[in-house]
Amino acid sequence: QVMLVEAGGGLVQPGDSLKLSCAASGPTFRHYYMLAWFRQAPGREREFVAAMDWIDETTYYSDFVKGRFTISRDNAKTTLFLQMNNLKLGDTAIYTCAASRNREHYTEADWYGIWGQGTQVTISF
Repeated sequence: QVMLVEAGGGLVQPGDSLKLSCAASGPTFRHYYMLAWFRQAPGREREFVAAMDWIDETTYYSDFVKGRFTISRDNAKTTLFLQMNNLKLGDTAIYTCAASRNREHYTEADWYGIWGQGTQVTISF
């Protein structure tokens, strides 16, 4: 069993920064090779934000966060981070981390078998 627990969400103003974390645990976590962040805003479908290949640390980003968000992990390889800079009103959403055994279909939520509970990020004046 694998568990993912997110933290770090909150309410900030446009232009501010936040850093999310996703702590992974469980004896079978070693069998998951791709970790990612997705987000879902009210009334909108869930969308891919960023992913990291847990084997070789290759990172992938959606176009709308390139240059603003950075995905990373700790040296123990048990925690995934998402540093979010220059936040915009449109970044408001619930951010959820997910783990997949597949290393190719990293933008597709259906390929992720493990999901965290999500953390709310709200950008507002």
